[in-house]
Amino acid sequence: MTVDEMRQLKKIKGYTYAQLAEWSGVPLGTVQKIFSGETQSPRYSTLLALESVFKEKGGHSVKEPAHYLAKKPGEYNIQDYYAFPEDKRVELIDGVIYDMASPGFVHQRIAGEVYRQIANYISSGKGSCLPVIAPMDVRLDCDDRTMIQPDVIIVCDREKVKGWGIMGAPDFVLEVLSPSTKRKDCIKKLDKYMEAGVREYWMIDPSKQKVIVYQFENEIYPAVYGLDMPLEMAIFDGKLKIDLREIREMIQEYPTDGREDLE
Repeated sequence: MTVDEMRQLKKIKGYTYAQLAEWSGVPLGTVQKIFSGETQSPRYSTLLALESVFKEKGGHSVKEPAHYLAKKPGEYNIQDYYAFPEDKRVELIDGVIYDMASPGFVHQRIAGEVYRQIANYISSGKGSCLPVIAPMDVRLDCDDRTMIQPDVIIVCDREKVKGWGIMGAPDFVLEVLSPSTKRKDCIKKLDKYMEAGVREYWMIDPSKQKVIVYQFENEIYPAVYGLDMPLEMAIFDGKLKIDLREIREMIQEYPTDGREDLE
């Protein structure tokens, strides 16, 4: 059984990473890295342990929709994306389904704090743009092969706002990096955001206490900042400054969400 097949069965059966770790005896952190794709070549013994869980739990007898296991990465579309249960968060990028693990406490606090500061600025009468925090569907390329859920976005063209989500590129995107999403956010999504027309992209890395900024419309990238000063947002001509010191204090108070400790 391949990792892709186990990943799809995990979604269908609703198993959590913690359950797979407990049943297989594989450390939780290792399970997360394998299923997120961060570990490209897991040990054969580890794969056998994980495979045994799905076989013991009836992995081959489940009546899953045919397309879940029939399609290859790159062949999935919006219909497949919507076929996943609402409580199973995934992203669709260029026809590939990516599992989204539940964010940790610090991750959520950081996204929430940045959103709060942006929303306060806009609601004070300084703009008509709309701030949105995840989960929110963004059909980035306006096609049927990509649907993402950034942590925080700002949309200034209200015609892009639909009842189901956002059609087209936001003006601003923030992603909070985590071990399971760092590769995707720093490489795959970076290219997608630039090509789609996102004006400004921030990546906050809690582990390094840094923020990486790409100002695509001004061709200024990448710029790396610490969390020891307010940081200007280019899409608002520097009039809005996000106080990163609040975020630094959160990270220092909760330096890890616990997952790294289970490696």
